[in-house]
Amino acid sequence: MAWNEPGGNSNNQDPWGGKRRNNGDRKGPPDLDEAFRKLQESLNGLFGGGKKRGDDGGGSGRSGGFGGLLGIGLVVLAAVWLYSAVYVVDEQEQAVVLRFGKYYETVGPGLNIYFPPIDKKYMENVTRERAYTKQGQMLTEDENIVEVPLTVQYKISNLQDFVLSVDQPEISLQHATDSALRHVVGSTAMDQVLTEGRELMASEIKERLQRFMDTYRTGITVTQVNVQSAAAPREVQEAFDDVIRAREDEQRSRNQAETYANGVVPEARGQAQRILEDANGYRDETVSRAKGEADRFTKLVAEYRKAPEVTRQRLYLDTMQEVFSNTSKVLVTGNKNGQNNLLYLPLDKMIDSSGRSTSVPANSAAATSNEANARAAADLQQQQARTRESR
Repeated sequence: MAWNEPGGNSNNQDPWGGKRRNNGDRKGPPDLDEAFRKLQESLNGLFGGGKKRGDDGGGSGRSGGFGGLLGIGLVVLAAVWLYSAVYVVDEQEQAVVLRFGKYYETVGPGLNIYFPPIDKKYMENVTRERAYTKQGQMLTEDENIVEVPLTVQYKISNLQDFVLSVDQPEISLQHATDSALRHVVGSTAMDQVLTEGRELMASEIKERLQRFMDTYRTGITVTQVNVQSAAAPREVQEAFDDVIRAREDEQRSRNQAETYANGVVPEARGQAQRILEDANGYRDETVSRAKGEADRFTKLVAEYRKAPEVTRQRLYLDTMQEVFSNTSKVLVTGNKNGQNNLLYLPLDKMIDSSGRSTSVPANSAAATSNEANARAAADLQQQQARTRESR
């Protein structure tokens, strides 16, 4: 039998061991039903659901319970609405608020509130740089297929355009990147794509991509485009390597030919210029010598008219001197006693390699060179001519 039924507990005790008293006082925990009833009465009084005079007890209890539950529900809804309406924007973020679907304001960092459901907010990080990687097969200007991977870094510069102008602006950015990459690679030769042309390609792709983003009004700013090492597709990698090696051999042979041409052509031009200079020098020398000979002959005619005999003798002696100086004959004179007992004549030492004549003594005889003999003979002839002329 339950402890609270009539006659069910002779000791009049509750389950916690507290004795019931006639005045309603008891020991132990309070009655839960009574506590809930008091809370309900207080809420009914707060929202106007209390008892009225002359009302039936059962009807007032039902109306008071419904009003209390309604008040609790309203309080909970108000708390939930307030929790969702108050939001915090971080230092790196911005929020765009739409009221009735129309742009209302852009909110900066701090504690803010908006009024759903008439307001709607979009909050994004506008300082963090975002990146994505793109890779695909492209056709170059010289009709070669290459795989070009690249990385695009970007950030949100205008949150209003990012939210309202374009649906899924990041997808639009990827499509625009594909278009810009194909345009730049399609107008570039394969050698430039694979070697030193990557930096220039990255700059052109960034410029064209930013122009697309500004035209679409996506609110995105492209900060960096990195074109990684391009390569041929795996299916044709071996043939591609053969082509690369053949082009390298061609470039090496061309460089060697240009080096040889740069060495031979200037040398040939120098030789040609030297020949021209020698010819010009020979011409000037010949003309000058001819003019000198003509002038000398003119002056010699004048002297010959003054003294024919002396001039004739002088010309003869000069001619003999010139002839004797170029001959290889050796003139050996005897001694003063007239004895010509020549024992040994070393001709190999008398004639040197240049073909000039020398003289050696033989038996105390004075041997002089042809040039000295010719000079002595010329002096003798001049002295005899002067003597005859003085007589």
